[in-house]
Amino acid sequence: MNISADHHQELFTAMQILENPGIAAKITNLIGSPIEKGLERLPASWNGKIGEITKTALLKAADAAVLTMKESPNSKASNLWHKIGVASSGAIGGFFGLPALAIELPLSTTIMLRSIIDIARSEGESINDPATKLACLEVFALGGKSQSDDATESGYFTVRAALSKSVGSAAEFITKNAVADKSAPQLVKLVVKIASRFNIQVTEKVAAQAIPAIGAAGGAIVNTIFINHFQDMAKGHFTIRRLEKVYGKELIQSEYEKMAAHRRSIT
Repeated sequence: MNISADHHQELFTAMQILENPGIAAKITNLIGSPIEKGLERLPASWNGKIGEITKTALLKAADAAVLTMKESPNSKASNLWHKIGVASSGAIGGFFGLPALAIELPLSTTIMLRSIIDIARSEGESINDPATKLACLEVFALGGKSQSDDATESGYFTVRAALSKSVGSAAEFITKNAVADKSAPQLVKLVVKIASRFNIQVTEKVAAQAIPAIGAAGGAIVNTIFINHFQDMAKGHFTIRRLEKVYGKELIQSEYEKMAAHRRSIT
């Protein structure tokens, strides 16, 4: 089956979104200060704390966000309101600094997941489908690297492949039990895998907010970059999933990887 010209363009746009630089580069470009300066200011003990807070935030978001969304396929995503909510929580984090992360991150992560679900719904996904709920969580693993990655392990389909077994087990559990129990071992295992990637991006966000000149206003700006990033990842992700339903995953992956390889060859 040949991909139509319109769908080919949609696939190309999704590839450009999903293969773009991560949050650190975006923050650095905006604030004009290397993120490394903020990383140097983080206490050594905070690496472990950020990891635990990230995992807790994802579990709380997974438990709360889906419950407040209503089924309405193909409705337009309310990106602006979610941006305002996350920017406001970022202002709090920027004002109170690192100690506020345990409060701010679960709140902003839940708002971002609501936004991701909204985008999924606008792309025709059923938010009552366990596979859609888990695909929404997958977005937090996109556009960043885990500490064990090399240069070839951060591509979109590579990340999905790395998560596929855990996603399948969690989806099977949710389907059989008709409930998304956040304490279920299958879901916790998936969240831990996603958190290993999300944690890197959270650390970069916290590092930017730790730069003295940032403050409350800067915290709001950094959080706006944060949600913009994941809204972009969600748009790309659910565009791919929509096209896979038309043409099959194998063809879409093949065309995507050709596009990505050509992009790498000219940059």
